Amino acid sequence: MNQYDVKDYSLWTALVTPFNQRGRVDYDALAQLLDDQAAAGNGILMLGSTGEGLALSLNEQKKIIRFVCQHQPDAPIMVAVGGYNLESQLEWIEFCNQLPIHSYLLAAPLYAKPGPKGQEQWFRGLLERSKFPCMVYNVPSRSGVELCPQALANLTDEAMFWSVKEASGSVIKFKEFKDAIPNIAIYSGDDALLPEFSLLGASGLVSVCANAWPKATNLYVEQCLSTPQDMEFNLWKSAIEPLFSVANPVPLKVLMHQKEQIAHPQLRLPLTHSELSEFAPLMQADNTIKQWFSQQ
Repeated sequence: MNQYDVKDYSLWTALVTPFNQRGRVDYDALAQLLDDQAAAGNGILMLGSTGEGLALSLNEQKKIIRFVCQHQPDAPIMVAVGGYNLESQLEWIEFCNQLPIHSYLLAAPLYAKPGPKGQEQWFRGLLERSKFPCMVYNVPSRSGVELCPQALANLTDEAMFWSVKEASGSVIKFKEFKDAIPNIAIYSGDDALLPEFSLLGASGLVSVCANAWPKATNLYVEQCLSTPQDMEFNLWKSAIEPLFSVANPVPLKVLMHQKEQIAHPQLRLPLTHSELSEFAPLMQADNTIKQWFSQQ
């Protein structure tokens, strides 16, 4: 297994899962996407919400992770853990523990909306079973519940608790986490908010945009973290808005298809690329980011 220190990576790309026209996983495209991210120096997150992980069957998830491990991209691999049933998630972790991966993204249980005690017990169960460093994911827009800073503070005795992905879109929430768990790395889960979060001590970004612009996003993160007071990055904030005009990863897959990074824009229902009929804003975003990158 290639040895990577997850703490060395300030950018993790929440990778899309490419499908062919029949809706099956396009492994040739996946191999190219893995290579592109590795060449840009990015860590790779598999089977998150951008990767439509919950729309895949368990057999598909296992096949994808085995494929990624056999492909051996020159990058650390993080695997998403998310669902409702704790025993199923523990079984998934046990499966992945045997593979040459490097980290987990642990999501709050969907739909249940647990309180602080339930959150603490849920994550402790996952952390205790994990063989690799874990990033805990706060994303109330998808899970239905905000994580409690004190619940996470109570988990800092767990050796595998490495970081938090903060995706509530709130600077206030970021500050609360930073105060409650000062020794835990906190990553922005929102591409547009990294400049603001970097002022508060963010360790990096878990990115949607890096799928379309692997190298440019890597540079964006590097510059945000090295000069967090630089407000030039309002350019990024306005440029990437079209990527979130409807549910992620619908616009992203349409853009990647237009850029010929993937052969088809297919998603798994209930998401569909037919939600988006106007491509001009996406292409303008692409032009803006490419122009910015060429001028650096």
